[in-house]
Parts: sequence; structure tokens; C-alpha cells
Amino acid sequence: MTKQNQPYVVITGASAGIGAASAKKFAGLGYNLVLVARRLDRLTALKHEIQTVHADVAVVTVQQELAMISDLPKMYQRINDKYQIKVWVNNAGFGKIKALDEYDLTEVTQMVQTNSEAVAVLTTLFTKDHETEDVQLVNVSSRAGYHVWPNTVMYSATKFFVGALTEGLDSELQRRGLAMRAKVLAPNATETEFQRIAKNLDHDVDYSEVFDTYNTSDDLADFLVALLDSDAAVGFVNDEYELELSGSRLP
Repeated sequence: MTKQNQPYVVITGASAGIGAASAKKFAGLGYNLVLVARRLDRLTALKHEIQTVHADVAVVTVQQELAMISDLPKMYQRINDKYQIKVWVNNAGFGKIKALDEYDLTEVTQMVQTNSEAVAVLTTLFTKDHETEDVQLVNVSSRAGYHVWPNTVMYSATKFFVGALTEGLDSELQRRGLAMRAKVLAPNATETEFQRIAKNLDHDVDYSEVFDTYNTSDDLADFLVALLDSDAAVGFVNDEYELELSGSRLP
């Protein structure tokens, strides 16, 4: 028997990395799950892994390319109409590490659509439906959304948008006395597929060879839960790779 009457956590970009680790974490806390990603085989494997350990947790998989912006309202509506949502996590995203003049326009478009446009659309839809409810929206930004390093200009710009949107929304919700909260999780270097994709590699990256210190995806799942359990608007992973909980970091 699954706990169909229990609330659901929706996670985009759930097929690997922070998304997959967070799905396992929420399942351990007793939440049902809606997992969204473009790689259905990975979602199916993750569902099996979770339900092997937590047989009473409902796991719904939704195959969706987040860069397909025109598809998102229908996807959102299908989920929202069917499930009692307690937390929505916009986690899907990717980056490229190179100078701006080295990008082709397809890469630029896909990054802006996945990292910024999809977050804007899903944030708006969720807010319209749930702003008066005791629910939380978390948009995953990046340490790079608050600081620009060499060869991260485009990625940082897309993640700055996420921070500005989410921090601004949370301030607006609180100013209007509405129950919903919107929060930003800003990871530092985290052991995921990011480096492989960012550098167009055909193999996984040994993070210990790139960084002196870094977080694991499980660390970020713990940070996400800590952010949700707090009254903070921002969960920022600092240069010591520790979570700082605070109000808005933007002026």
C-alpha cells in the first residue's frame, strides 16, 4: 500500500546528482514523489531503487525535457491536478565552462531555457495555484549565481536570474502575508555530472582531482531539507562548503 493521501514532493532534474539524492532523502522522510527528467531509464531505475527500500512511498516518473518550454504548462497541470504537492523543487539545470565567444547558439538557447525560462514558467504556475497554502518552492541556483568566475559568464547569468526571481518572489509573498515560501539553494562545487557536461567530456570526472574540497549530492540533499525546515529564504554553500541560511542576499 502506498501513502496516496500523503503529500508529494516534485523534483525536476531528478535522474541524477542532487535531484536523485534529494528524492531518496525525501522518501526516507515519508514523502511521496513526482520525479521529472528527460532520461526515463534513469528515472525508472531510481524509482525501483527507492521503492525497494521504501515500499510504502509512491513514486511517479514524468519524462520531460525542461528546455521544451511550450510543453511545461501541460506537464505542470497534469501533476498539479492529480497530486497534493507540499514541496516543488526546480533542480534541473546545466552549465558550460568556456568563454562566451566559444558558445554556439544552440548551447546558449538550451542553457537559458533550462536554467532560467523553465524555472520562471514553473515558478509562476506554482505560485498562482498555491500562494495561499502552506507549501514551499525551492529553486536550485548556484554559488556561481552570486559570483562570476572566468568562463562562467553565461551560466552565472542564468543562475543570477534564478536567485533574483526567487528572492524577489519570497519577499513579495511575505509582504502580502501569503503562506507560501519561495527559497533558493545555491550549491558550491558538488560531485555530480556537472563537470563532465560542462567540459564536454566522454567520461566522469574525479572531483578530488579538480577540487581540494567539494560537497557530495547527499550533502546537498541534507542542505535542501535544512533549508526547508528553516525560516531562511536562501541556503548558500560558502567557501568552506558549509550551508549558510539567511534572508535575501541580493539588494
